[in-house]
Amino acid sequence: QPNAMGGREVGGLANQLAAHMDFSEQDIETVKTYWNSPNIAKQPGLKAVDMFNAITSGQVKAVWIMATNPLVSMPEADKVRQALKQCELVIVSDCVKQTDTTELADVLLPALAWGEKDGTVTNSERRISRQRAFLPTPGEAKADWWIINEVAKRMGFNDAFNYQSPDEIWREHAALTAANNDGQRDFDLTGLKDLSKSEYSRLQPVQWPCRDNSSTDKNHMFEDRHFFHPDKKARFIPVKSCGDFPKASVEYPLILNSGRIRDQWHT
Repeated sequence: QPNAMGGREVGGLANQLAAHMDFSEQDIETVKTYWNSPNIAKQPGLKAVDMFNAITSGQVKAVWIMATNPLVSMPEADKVRQALKQCELVIVSDCVKQTDTTELADVLLPALAWGEKDGTVTNSERRISRQRAFLPTPGEAKADWWIINEVAKRMGFNDAFNYQSPDEIWREHAALTAANNDGQRDFDLTGLKDLSKSEYSRLQPVQWPCRDNSSTDKNHMFEDRHFFHPDKKARFIPVKSCGDFPKASVEYPLILNSGRIRDQWHT
């Protein structure tokens, strides 16, 4: 499975731009200017369930699946299977040759597994850790960034995708978090945007926001009582508990969760 926090940071959700930016006018302009990209998404894309529905309807004609196995993890898997069967082009990047999803691939790209990768991962406390490969690269498997890089080149985007190593991508990523960010956005890697290749290689686990290159262990969020709103004040949202959930009783002492819910969909 993909690194969820790290994926969000680089824009891996359909309802975000990279660096945790959304589709506000200011954020769109920031990303557009930073990448000198006049053609940029102006609104959220299709989330997973919606995307497979769009494949079924013919609205989406090609899909590239990386680091996940939707025929196992998605709800209504039979619908997902039918969608992929009728899709004109299905590309799958995986480190396992035979899965329910790879069986339906028109193009199967061999990717690296966790212990073979070089880069960073982010955990749920916002801590970024350098990940160094401890296993050799097997067969013709390649890093995800390299695969994307080479496909983009063959599509004619040589100048924009001319990366030679993960540290180059890191610097571009970190600089985007700093772009047009004067403490207005929580995700800020300003202090790490100019790391050299050797500094990146030696990077120790670090929490963001990281606005300078000193240790951020002392840098807990909201210690200054400032929140990420124009007036710096927090927003409290009252919630009501759901009373419809079935309760255990003497007669029925067990509660069975037989389906997938939002927080349990991973395989």
